[in-house]
Amino acid sequence: MIDAHIHLDQYNDAEIKRIVKNMQFGGIEGLVCVSTNLESSMANLALAERYPETVHPAFGYHPENPLPNEEEVIRLLSWMEREERRMIAVGEIGLPYYLRRRMAKEGRPFDLNAYVHLLERFLSFAGQYGKPVVLHAVYEDADLVCDLLERYRIRKAHFHWFKGAKHTVQRMADLGYYISFTPDLLYESEIMELARSYPADQVMAETDGPWPFEGPFAGQLTQPTMVLKVAEAWAALQGVAPEEARCQLRENTRRFYGI
Repeated sequence: MIDAHIHLDQYNDAEIKRIVKNMQFGGIEGLVCVSTNLESSMANLALAERYPETVHPAFGYHPENPLPNEEEVIRLLSWMEREERRMIAVGEIGLPYYLRRRMAKEGRPFDLNAYVHLLERFLSFAGQYGKPVVLHAVYEDADLVCDLLERYRIRKAHFHWFKGAKHTVQRMADLGYYISFTPDLLYESEIMELARSYPADQVMAETDGPWPFEGPFAGQLTQPTMVLKVAEAWAALQGVAPEEARCQLRENTRRFYGI
């Protein structure tokens, strides 16, 4: 299988070596490694050079980060332009749902338009170079992001760890967008319901590591082999054999990213 979304650069070196070793014995053939800023993008590119058949890097700016200044944006986009042949996708990009909620709770002002403008610049880049996009966009933010994807004519969009209203889910499915499930598929009823309904040829499995999980994964280091459990859970919800589920999720990921 392939872990369709992981922040490999956020692990320490010993953990990375352990992860890659475990992958070799656990049936995981590849990682889509998303980035959070320029430094993160450079680190993931270095990891791709270190593990060329395993790490597939995506470059971008995580929307839950503080808004970058213009110089930072230009530096990142210029670097991405130089390295565009080595990137599998633009990501992680999107809108800051959780940051916005936290600031509203604290009574602090928030300029969503600035984040929308930043997202548009990355979507424009993706459109120019024909790259898929990896999106952090949940609940009502997903509707706005769908509008932007249509405006910039982006067809290949991957909404990772998605949560949203039924009408949004239907819109995304109809537009051919992909979503991915994390290990919380084993214990979150909201995610289980989504997994039952979303088209089987538009889903993938991810860990979003090193983000920690609960349930049967409590206290464990999040690592790519956990997508095998995601596949088993998805298989049970779909009423298919685990091997069929693993093959389906793997092929979906390979088709979307061109791996």
